[in-house]
Amino acid sequence: MSPAAPAGGPTRVALIGAGDIAGEYLTTLAGFPDLAVTAVADLLPERARARAEEFGVPVWGSPQEVLRRDDVDLVVNLTVPAAHTEVALAAIEAGKHVWSEKPLALGRESARAVLDAAAARGVAVGNAPDTVLGPAIQTSHRLLAAGAVGTPQTVLTLMQGPGPDLWHPRPQFLFAKGAGPLLDIGPYYVTALVQLLGPVVSVSAQGHTAQAVRTIAAGPDAGTRFPVEVPTHVSVVTTFASGVVGTSVYSFDSAVRRQLFEITGSGGVLEVPVSGFDGPTRLLTSTERDAPWRTVPAEGVPCGRGVGVLEMARAIRAGTRPRAGGELAYHVLDVMLAVEESIARAAPVRVESTAPAVPPIPPLWDPTTRTHDAIHDATEQS
Repeated sequence: MSPAAPAGGPTRVALIGAGDIAGEYLTTLAGFPDLAVTAVADLLPERARARAEEFGVPVWGSPQEVLRRDDVDLVVNLTVPAAHTEVALAAIEAGKHVWSEKPLALGRESARAVLDAAAARGVAVGNAPDTVLGPAIQTSHRLLAAGAVGTPQTVLTLMQGPGPDLWHPRPQFLFAKGAGPLLDIGPYYVTALVQLLGPVVSVSAQGHTAQAVRTIAAGPDAGTRFPVEVPTHVSVVTTFASGVVGTSVYSFDSAVRRQLFEITGSGGVLEVPVSGFDGPTRLLTSTERDAPWRTVPAEGVPCGRGVGVLEMARAIRAGTRPRAGGELAYHVLDVMLAVEESIARAAPVRVESTAPAVPPIPPLWDPTTRTHDAIHDATEQS
């Protein structure tokens, strides 16, 4: 097991990967008193140093240097998708819990290797996205669990837009294997689908690539052309173990930006705010023509990217399963790889893995309160 945090103290966190997303994590994690960021690492030491100085983190260095430190309990793996497995396995070997950005890995074998290594070492694995843990989707989750729309029957999800090559200064990795709209944006939707509706048993999909080569439109490399390695428009029909049937579109090929996540049940329709951590749920429970939707505000303390790290740290201390844990991440990856295989085979593909049921977060759960003293005291008394 990873070295325990000091008795009554916060869980000590190190970030590996000091790129664009690290700033979002560091901003959010600073507001959680149950966590303390003790180090930032990157293959480019100067980039790690810049992030550490920007956010007042006391230590910076290479990944190897940071993993050798005793004042790190949990590693946040913010490297590019192709490096997720290598970094996660190194952190696990060092006895650290690991939270990784999406996806868990690029393949089933490497993803399973991460989970098996963690189990053997006695450490926990968690995985983005953690938008599913925000007040927005959790409010929808509680409404669904309470039977607000009866028995779920179908679900429709849509994410389309022109693609990150229009705004990202280094978008090449978002069009490489392990990304594209399916593996970059898809995890937000598939993770929410599985959390709300349960595991997937089969998928049938088609894919299309509108442009074989794209051009960077912003930043210092504007005008640079690069190859597209994955489908940039994916359509999926999903069958869940519960019998729910879903239709999804993930696309970087549309000039129109549009998002939708709509669950239809035997007694109504639930519109889930999937695009972020906050936002209202919309509810329709009448079949009358032009019946009004009811807006249900998100209930819970606002949070941001990194709340999954906190929920994971609290779960580890309490001896419970993280809500965005490794088995859920493996199933989500398995579903998305099955989608890729369905596209390649032009045939339905069965999903062999499953995922544990995830209970909704109570509305009074507060990421901004200090709980580690209470958890430690309760553990000592049990």
